[in-house]
Amino acid sequence: MQTWRARGIRFMHRVHARRAARADLTTRFVSPPEPYMIGSVQRGQQLLRGDFLFSGLRIENPALSVWDIADSHPDIADEIHSCGWLEDLAAVGDEAARNTAQTWANQWIDRYGDGRRQGWLPELVGRRLIRWISHGEFLLRGQDRVRRNRLLTSLAQQSLFLSRRWSVMPAGLPRFAALAGTIHAGLSLDGLAPIARTAVQALTLDCDNQIDRDGGIAPRNPEALLDLLTLLNWTTHTLRQTGQPVPTSLHRAVERVAPTLRALRHADGGLARFHGGGRGMEGRLDLALAASGVKDLPGPGLHMGFARLGGGRTTLIVDAAAPPTGPASANAHASTLAFELTSGRRPLIVNCGSGIRFGPEWQRASRATPSHSTLALTGVSSSQLAPTQRGQMGQEWLCKTPTLVRGALARKSNRTLELSHNGYQPHNGLTHARILTLSADGRILEGEDLLTTLNDADNALFDKAMAGTDGKGIAWAVRFHLHPDVRAAIDDAAATVQLTLISGETWVFRQDGAAKMDLTQSVYLENGQLTPTKTQQVVLSGRSLAYATRVRWSLAKAQDTPDVLRDLVQADPMDRIK
Repeated sequence: MQTWRARGIRFMHRVHARRAARADLTTRFVSPPEPYMIGSVQRGQQLLRGDFLFSGLRIENPALSVWDIADSHPDIADEIHSCGWLEDLAAVGDEAARNTAQTWANQWIDRYGDGRRQGWLPELVGRRLIRWISHGEFLLRGQDRVRRNRLLTSLAQQSLFLSRRWSVMPAGLPRFAALAGTIHAGLSLDGLAPIARTAVQALTLDCDNQIDRDGGIAPRNPEALLDLLTLLNWTTHTLRQTGQPVPTSLHRAVERVAPTLRALRHADGGLARFHGGGRGMEGRLDLALAASGVKDLPGPGLHMGFARLGGGRTTLIVDAAAPPTGPASANAHASTLAFELTSGRRPLIVNCGSGIRFGPEWQRASRATPSHSTLALTGVSSSQLAPTQRGQMGQEWLCKTPTLVRGALARKSNRTLELSHNGYQPHNGLTHARILTLSADGRILEGEDLLTTLNDADNALFDKAMAGTDGKGIAWAVRFHLHPDVRAAIDDAAATVQLTLISGETWVFRQDGAAKMDLTQSVYLENGQLTPTKTQQVVLSGRSLAYATRVRWSLAKAQDTPDVLRDLVQADPMDRIK
């Protein structure tokens, strides 16, 4: 449910959209535009066959256009109106792809160009302008004068709207997208340079205020940070191509963000999936890092609150800071001390991911601690979802988050992370501590999870909680969610679990006997899939009966698994779309 203020802003968006659509504007490209992003040839070919896949919705009907789908499915309309599909058609690049792109662009002008319907939010307009302008030659080639002028007039009208509405956007990624679109349009279209100047000034302020000195952003979403770097790269490229100076604040923001993203990059090139973010489109992270021109490696310490260990071909990334709060936590997860582990090109240990594309119940469940590879107390997450409050626009923010989270390399070893958080302490006096050690060759990960009280006040809280269990103890479980491509088998004695990757690597999971070990069902949530993908999880469970409970475990490559494998197997992501 939206607040009156939010409704008022959307109403004024519509008013300004209609005004802009009535403006009699003519323009042309200052110079031949160049595409910045490379789409997916595979997805482009699917679009040409009438096979549409947007945010978990798949429709196969060659008679439809993308706008038929946007009109009938409002929940994914914003994604379609931002026109990412144009990059995929441009990646195909043949006559059929160009004709389809031109048809859909003209259909947008027919259906929505008067400003009376959807598609006129500043963030969407900003992204659409960047893509339409960047692929301008693709959209205009072979068009007659009437259609060319019609498209250029629409670009000018959308630019006018954006110049009037970006200023009402709250700080954050949507505002960055609106500003980047305004700058790109102002510098690429003849006669619109004045709208770019104020947008550049606003963007430099947002770079200083919204990107911290370590290159992180408040939501702590790695994929959102990648999106931000892409927008900054687009803006930097446009400024340079048009002979404009790149503001120091913008240049320094890119220099801060790029190393942070490198720290959040797994060995397979994908991003760590935390706080609502996914792995990112294949190749997009590497392209953004290359386009940034920044070659600096991440330094020691945390990066946007995440700790990283690397050894051989193995990467380990841990959520080692408190989650966001307030508006920045609208999509944040209770994932404190959760980790992901990737070996070469293959993810092994993962988090379930974001359920936002699968409905409110999946979204809520995916944000809970049991959906992450960490320890959780039964029935309690390390952070809580707050009831929807006035001003939250229907969003559920995180509340009662850990107030003290520690994460750092051990003093005597740069291969060991020592982590802890007090998210459970208010309920029962227990602090969760976790120690993770990755060998230099990346073949062995040793872990230790500890639930403990730290003082007499904690002891009193624990005793009170124990009394509520009739002496049965406080139930806990340490979960290790597996990627769907991992084949898992537990031995008859439930002492080890054998994990086999598509590459042929075999890993063996063991524990010290302090917990019960099970292999149970789990899910893998990924944007682009039609339904949650079934997978498995290793679960260590037990009960805390004393002030300290400890469980040790290890994950190691089998001795007969070589250090390097020729991993040439191509997993088709469409295989999971059922």
